[in-house]
This record gives sequence, structure tokens and C-alpha cells, in this order.
Amino acid sequence: QVQLVESGGGLVQPGGSLRLSCAASISLFAVYTMGWYRQAPGKQRELVASVASLTSGGTTNYADSVKGRFTVSRDNAKKMVYLQMNNLKPEDTAVYYCRSSTPATDYWGQGTQVTVSS
Repeated sequence: QVQLVESGGGLVQPGGSLRLSCAASISLFAVYTMGWYRQAPGKQRELVASVASLTSGGTTNYADSVKGRFTVSRDNAKKMVYLQMNNLKPEDTAVYYCRSSTPATDYWGQGTQVTVSS
């Protein structure tokens, strides 16, 4: 059974940093595209950042709103994916979800709350 478990969320002041982690219990983790999504109250879930599979070169992709502030990375040996978030803004407040996907599969974690407030 595939499990994705996020951690690292919390309350942070504007301008602060957080590092989210996602632990994946997936066979052949390296072939999955891993992504971070977020959903704010009353809004649709949106892509924040993704990192492609090893076979696709591990390329990264970011939402325009987080470019230059967030960094996504993966450790295929540990089956982990990370989201380093710097210079956080109140509009970054949301539940952040980890996703793993291939053309034939799609798994989501339960989410971790990130609140940016003074």
C-alpha cells in the first residue's frame, strides 16, 4: 500500500522559512514524478512545485508565485521529497500536499498546514 506522509508544517512569521518533507512508501520511487500542491481555504488546489522522475532527468517546475523563494528536491535513496520555503508570505498559507504520480498512478498525502502570520 502506497503511503505519502508530509511533515514540517507550522506557524511562521512573514519572511520566515519552513522545510516540508514527504516520506514515501513506494516501490521504484525514482520513476515517480513528485509534486507539492497547496490548497487555501475557498480556493482550488494548485501546483506549487514538482520534480520529475530520475528517468526524466529530475527536472523541476515551479508556480510563478513561488519562483525564487521555494526549492523542491528529492532523495531517491531515502524515498523523500522536500520543499524548502523561504521568504514566506501570508498568501502562502494553505494545506500543502505531497503527490506522487506516473502516467498510470496517482497518490496523495494527507497534507500539512502552513500558516504565515505575524
